[in-house]
Amino acid sequence: MTRTWHITTVVDAARARIGTTRMAAAYGVPAVERSRLAAALSVQLRQCLTKGGTWRLDLEAAPSTAADGLLRVTVTACGDADTEPQQPWWLAVACAGDTDAPDTGPVADDPGTLAEGLLGADEDTALVLEKLGEQEELVVSHREELDQTNQGVLALHAELDAAGRAQRDLYAAERAARTEAETARRRLTFLADASAVLTASLNHDEIVRRLQGLLVPEYARGVDVWLLDEEEEDEPPNASRPAAAVAAARSGRPQYAADHPGGLPGVDDRPPPAQRPEVPLLCIPLSTHRTPLGVLILEPPGERWNADDAVMLIELTRRAGVALDNARRFEHNRDIAETLQRALLTDLPATPGLRLAARYLPATRGLNIGGDWYDAFRQPDGSLITVVGDVTGHGLRAAVMMGQLRTALRAYAVDGGTPGQLLTRLHIFLHHLQPDLYATAVIARFHPDDPTLTWAAAGHPPPVLRTPDGRVHTLDAKPGAMLGIPLEQRIRDHHVTLTPGSTLALYTDGLVERRAQGIDPGIRRLAAALETFRSADLEADLDGSADRLLDPLLRDSERDDDVCLLLCHLHGGAAEPARPPAEPSP
Repeated sequence: MTRTWHITTVVDAARARIGTTRMAAAYGVPAVERSRLAAALSVQLRQCLTKGGTWRLDLEAAPSTAADGLLRVTVTACGDADTEPQQPWWLAVACAGDTDAPDTGPVADDPGTLAEGLLGADEDTALVLEKLGEQEELVVSHREELDQTNQGVLALHAELDAAGRAQRDLYAAERAARTEAETARRRLTFLADASAVLTASLNHDEIVRRLQGLLVPEYARGVDVWLLDEEEEDEPPNASRPAAAVAAARSGRPQYAADHPGGLPGVDDRPPPAQRPEVPLLCIPLSTHRTPLGVLILEPPGERWNADDAVMLIELTRRAGVALDNARRFEHNRDIAETLQRALLTDLPATPGLRLAARYLPATRGLNIGGDWYDAFRQPDGSLITVVGDVTGHGLRAAVMMGQLRTALRAYAVDGGTPGQLLTRLHIFLHHLQPDLYATAVIARFHPDDPTLTWAAAGHPPPVLRTPDGRVHTLDAKPGAMLGIPLEQRIRDHHVTLTPGSTLALYTDGLVERRAQGIDPGIRRLAAALETFRSADLEADLDGSADRLLDPLLRDSERDDDVCLLLCHLHGGAAEPARPPAEPSP
């Protein structure tokens, strides 16, 4: 259905507007849309009247693709001669699906009709305003909700910001605590490792070198160790020391000498050093509970020390003092023990037809004193007794026991007896004298009128015999058990015939035993080394041969045990050695 109005005057425009709104109401266009259509149409018609001429308004109701219909309003200029062509103006609004609504009829141009149309427009406007009021109330409600939401968001943001700042502060505190803990752990680890390094040596010069190497360059730029009882070789006896070092030695308290306060716990501040006032010095006494040993003089690695580093350095110096004191006491005891042991070792007797060479080397680790010994002496019948023994353990007690066994053996030998009988009596003696000490020994007896060598062993490595033809034999007949064990035993004698030019080697296990290899490979090495000697070399220089025999066996090895070697060489020039005069046994 289509309706058309021609508009020339204001009344025509009012009639067309009233007819359009009536048709829109008839086609079920909502009041708000009718108001929007009437307002837009009024504006367009006012413009048309302003331009003048005749205008045509077409209202057409047609179905649309959707379920509802479409009401289309078109305003077109009628094309008068005095007007310019105009583009049609149109507006479409949705209406009910029924496009066959009854015709509302023409609109009269009397004032009553026009007034009714104006009032109807006001009603639609009132509806629109009512809807607008509802929307404004809804907007106000939403705005209040939005304001409350915004305030909540702002409060939440403030809380989140505060929580973020607190988290950052906690993270910074945690990172600082972790850094401090790591630094403390590093100091403790350094202190433990440094203590192990210092206490691993019993040489005070080596301890001083290690202490300097540990502190430079991380904890000190320069290190000087002043030992009170040591004279400096490159300085005069009265060489001046920093006043702070002297004060530390006298007071026993650490001293800090600088042109600024150190603020170090447990450290006294002093004026800067006179020689180099720009360089601070930390002087820590090296002392034990008995006596002061010296002073550790340190120059800082930077401008000054950290307080915790200073505490660690003081503790390290205390431990270094203990290590130095232990080293000095060890060296003192070692010198005493070595002097004692060498005094107990006998001078070898000169025997016609038989040459002897002995070597004793203390262990390179420990107190350097043990129970190894060798001896050679004559019996009343002219026989020569040679013996090599080893008391278990180390230290002064083992050395004293070794001396007692040596004396007891000489006493028993005065009454005669074979090597096996002598060892049996030593076994009984040691078992009753020191039940918790044991010993091993091998005794070889040479008789001037008999080429037969008689020997016996008690828990000891077997003798090694080199014959004049250069072959080496291990005399490995079954030995007796160790001396002193809680076992009744009678040790047997063994015999071997000697020819001139033969060499017998008696030794302790320190020569052949290595911790990782055992004793048998060492005995084979000894036999192989002895086999390389020429008979002429042994005949001409038995002492030098002993040194050359030891050198390859002990090269590049740190000895945990003492080494004792006794070489007995039968002259090759005489078939039988002359009988020596009898000498009283010491």
